[in-house]
Amino acid sequence: MTPDTAPEASTLLIALPKGRLADQTLALFAAAGLPLPEGNAGRKLILTSGDGAMRYIMAKPGDVPTFVEYGAADFGVCGLDTLRESRRHVYEPLLLPFGYCRLSLAAPANRPDTPLRYASQPRVVTKYPNLTADFFRARGVNAEIITLHGSVELGPLVGLADLIVDLVETGSTLKANGLVETRTIMEIQAVLIVNRAAYHLKRAAVESVIARLRQHLADVQRPGQADSYQSAPGAGMD
Repeated sequence: MTPDTAPEASTLLIALPKGRLADQTLALFAAAGLPLPEGNAGRKLILTSGDGAMRYIMAKPGDVPTFVEYGAADFGVCGLDTLRESRRHVYEPLLLPFGYCRLSLAAPANRPDTPLRYASQPRVVTKYPNLTADFFRARGVNAEIITLHGSVELGPLVGLADLIVDLVETGSTLKANGLVETRTIMEIQAVLIVNRAAYHLKRAAVESVIARLRQHLADVQRPGQADSYQSAPGAGMD
């Protein structure tokens, strides 16, 4: 950052994942009365609120925990899957009511559903090698983990792997490709994360944001209240 664009010490920097989670987060922030980016974002990657109190960093979802751990952002919003896979050390003060999906193990529909402990070195394709390795290791299964960054459903279809681990929302993509869920590895939703140093150095500002969000979420849980961000599609992939 050049000096004329560097944020003041009191400014809060918030890393958001581009896409639906960012839209849902901004809807939540607006409902909680927090300042939003001003004007048309266009191709800008850093957006400032009208009062200058907040700057929003638009990042790739997988990079959000890194920005927050290293202090390039004070806050961030990401999915629990992204956070757990990244192994980043941050505070997690608040779960957010969107981005619901699950990380699941899936197999070809015609594959016998035998206990995993009987599997002999199954090959598994996934975008989540750390979480997948943890899952199989905990069950004493010596699985070969193959990392893909595209459509992991292709793995069993082309003979690359026996199983897949991926995000599931409705299951329609699995079904269309002859796959079925066999195990749920973890339930997922969005989570607010905070840089550890920022929590102490900007405690009043950080706690004010958390308190506003927590109060709003408590309010919308009361009978007769509604929140538009919950009705939006989740962050998971089918």
